[in-house]
Amino acid sequence: MYLSREEEKLLESDNPTVAKSMEILVALGEIYGADRLVDIKSAHVSGISYQNIGDAGLEWLEGLNARVAVPTTVNPAGMDVIRWKEMGIDEGFYRKQMRILKALERIGAEMSLTCTPYYFSDVSKGDHLAWAESNAVIYANSVLGARTNRESGISAIAAGITGKTPRYGMHVKGNRAPNVLVKVGGDNASLIGYEIGKLLKHDEIPLIVADRKFSNDELKLMGAAMAATGNKAIFHVEGQTPEWDDFERPSEKLEIDVKEVEKTCEPDLVAIGCPHLSREELLRIVELLRGKKVKREFWVFTSRKLAEECRSIVESIERSGAKVFCDTCMVVSPATENFECVMVNSGKALEYIPKLRGVKAVFGSLEECIKVAIS
Repeated sequence: MYLSREEEKLLESDNPTVAKSMEILVALGEIYGADRLVDIKSAHVSGISYQNIGDAGLEWLEGLNARVAVPTTVNPAGMDVIRWKEMGIDEGFYRKQMRILKALERIGAEMSLTCTPYYFSDVSKGDHLAWAESNAVIYANSVLGARTNRESGISAIAAGITGKTPRYGMHVKGNRAPNVLVKVGGDNASLIGYEIGKLLKHDEIPLIVADRKFSNDELKLMGAAMAATGNKAIFHVEGQTPEWDDFERPSEKLEIDVKEVEKTCEPDLVAIGCPHLSREELLRIVELLRGKKVKREFWVFTSRKLAEECRSIVESIERSGAKVFCDTCMVVSPATENFECVMVNSGKALEYIPKLRGVKAVFGSLEECIKVAIS
């Protein structure tokens, strides 16, 4: 793999953190056949919950001795950093989690604590990124037309410190081409993504054909589910996403008619916000809750930045008895394990809650979730 003189200097840096970061990126590039490194516009780090990385990860983070070279944002933690007690988080977890965040802050990362950095990042079509959160990766590639592979938390930090990432995978235009045409039926975009991810092979990239346009919130939910069930990094929607007609139309065809998911348990928690909610989604919850009170535990997740910008909207939701938490979500927080069955409107959460939290999950539309929450 070709390295410029500047990149060779980084590889031979006297700073062990910088040198090790370059070693990681060069090793990745050689494994995946990259021809060179590219400059990135931003990095996004995932996997920062203490339950996920433990003491070994905490120690590694605290040993970093460099500053990021490009804007670097951070995924949700294992708790709301202000209302952690209200979530049922114990003090030992809280202290370790805060050490992780302080270590990341010390290298210059922004404590965004959201899985939706695309709401706040200046990203344009063709920009190279090094993002690690699966829903952010597929949204950036598919909806924004930016270019990023699905990084690990470690490689995203390495890319943030160096401002570089290996040029392979989604960074190469030809690798982004759709190779299967998927005609979809059904109303729920999250379930459409859930089924596409399950049915397509590992190397298949869909060009989705539907009889309607999807909102950006629907594309977010669709991509998040597809990434969770099929490890997808990109999809195209005919007539809508920025690169849908940049390539030859696939000859292979598949039809999916999405049906309802069978409900197998009675939820004792309704949780919305995986990925974190947009302003429009928060407003929709306000409409659906107007004049109503929730009768079972109802958690809503969004980024702290958006919650602060939409304070009156958040207050309106909480007047119903719902709780709006920031910095975390039902998938990454151990607080979810205090419940037996969680109802979600997210295909990603439906896939991950049983796997990561060991808790049963059932699916419903946003309207169905709120109907259950107030019943």
